Amino acid sequence: MDASSPMLKDKVAIVTGGGDGIGKGIALTFARFGADVVIADRNQIAGEQVAEEVRAVGRRGEAMTTDIRDFEQVKAMVARTVDELGGVDILVNNAGGTRHMAFLDMGEAGWRKHIDLNLMGLFNCTDAAVRAMIDGKRQGSIVNISSIEGLRAAPMYSVYAACKAGMLNFTRSMALELADHGIRVNAIAPDFIGTPHTMPSMTPERIQGVLRGIPLGRIGSVEDVAGACVYLCSDLGAWTTGITISVDGGTWASSGWTRDDKGDWSLFQ
Repeated sequence: MDASSPMLKDKVAIVTGGGDGIGKGIALTFARFGADVVIADRNQIAGEQVAEEVRAVGRRGEAMTTDIRDFEQVKAMVARTVDELGGVDILVNNAGGTRHMAFLDMGEAGWRKHIDLNLMGLFNCTDAAVRAMIDGKRQGSIVNISSIEGLRAAPMYSVYAACKAGMLNFTRSMALELADHGIRVNAIAPDFIGTPHTMPSMTPERIQGVLRGIPLGRIGSVEDVAGACVYLCSDLGAWTTGITISVDGGTWASSGWTRDDKGDWSLFQ
């Protein structure tokens, strides 16, 4: 990714869950494209490490230990961002999570845990950041990191899929509500992304199974998601709001078509 043009020059970005994985990739890519970055993560050590990497490319990087499920912590993080970095231009709602579990095994506690992390965290961060953008007269950009599971049925991930689908309609609705303030709201729906969390459990056989359904023929990288974020948060995307970009190598388009061992396409193999 060519960062010779600082398309996010002097923007202040908050990336939740920015201490590793997709969030880390977004934070570091933002810095390479000229943004100052706040890494809002529960893991203080991971957050500090990413902040140091942001500073190493010449941008301001701040790690702010935050549990996005706690509204008071989120408000304090945003207030500190405004005080120390001057305002908020970009929010990436990346933090979230799931467990592979049958619906009947989940119970009320499991359901609420998913809702708190994936939807209450979304509310908390959006509410606090939007108020800061409006108060600071910033025509900001919000990117919600959803999932391909928000677009399709996802057995064993029912509550996660429900949360991510909810995030997509929240994105569209907020795009309309915030348009008068010049704040754009978009979403990204990735398929399988290779990270230190996802790859260790992937055997060669499982990887081949995944690749059969990805038309572009490779596992996604954090840079693939980050590149879409740069577009949505820069002037390149100045007239883009209320959309979802599927960063999935063509998985959503394939709609059940997969490659066989010879590389030929077939349906529901």
